[in-house]
Amino acid sequence: MQKIKKAVFPVAGLGTRFLPATKASPKEMMPVVDKPLIQYAVEEAVAAGVEQMIFITGRSKRAIEDHFDKAYELEAELEMRGKEATLALVRDILPKDVSCIYIRQPEALGLGHAVLCAEPAVGNEPFAVLLADDLLYAERKPVLSQMVEVFAQREKSVVAVQTVAREETRQYGIVSGHAVADDLMRIDGIVEKPHPDQAPSNQGVVGRYLLTPRIFHHLRRIPRGAGGELQLTDAIAALLDEEAVFAHRFDGIRYDCGSKLGYLQATVELGLKHPEVSQAFAAFLQQHHSGAA
Repeated sequence: MQKIKKAVFPVAGLGTRFLPATKASPKEMMPVVDKPLIQYAVEEAVAAGVEQMIFITGRSKRAIEDHFDKAYELEAELEMRGKEATLALVRDILPKDVSCIYIRQPEALGLGHAVLCAEPAVGNEPFAVLLADDLLYAERKPVLSQMVEVFAQREKSVVAVQTVAREETRQYGIVSGHAVADDLMRIDGIVEKPHPDQAPSNQGVVGRYLLTPRIFHHLRRIPRGAGGELQLTDAIAALLDEEAVFAHRFDGIRYDCGSKLGYLQATVELGLKHPEVSQAFAAFLQQHHSGAA
């Protein structure tokens, strides 16, 4: 059984829903409490045993490279001032045995195209795809680690799904299939952003995928789909004709940080769990709630 050693992070999007905040700074660098969104996703990959991070970038994304690079001047300044705890935070963003690759996506042709751009770095191995917009919080075990366990058992592609409201199906890839375990479905169909009347179920794909390398074959051959883009969903639909694909109902909470409301929800929820500020923040929210009442 091949281990999942590589993860792809499509980070070339413009982040227009957060303008003007994202005019000069990547949306993936927006902080939730004290870490940028992309770091939450990378830490989830590290916890699942990933050793190589592959970032599919675009213009104005240099800050992501800088974040995961060594900051000599900053580290020297912190060391000189004796700020050992802060220095450790800066130095420990990535474990020393984890490497990063940056590949430029020449055109904004969709998620499927971004994944296809990663083929030279991925090669003929199974790999993960993580969308930093989706911050997935799990108390028991990180979501990608849950999916790696499924992959170890099935040795086939796995996508993360959650139950969505029927009226929201136009925002997701929607899967249909039959249950093979309490939290696992074998997919027999997947469609991108269906109208609620045409949606085959209410199980929506969220931003975590474990894919076999055969997906690249289909990404090269599918026509452009919704929005004139290469849709990863369409390639998965084609893959279903020759390989099993599973949908994992993960144990955890998804915050859609591509939306303002989801981003605020994540900030509040993770702020209340943060060891440094949780008590004071909870007291502030309680005081504010009492005042509003």
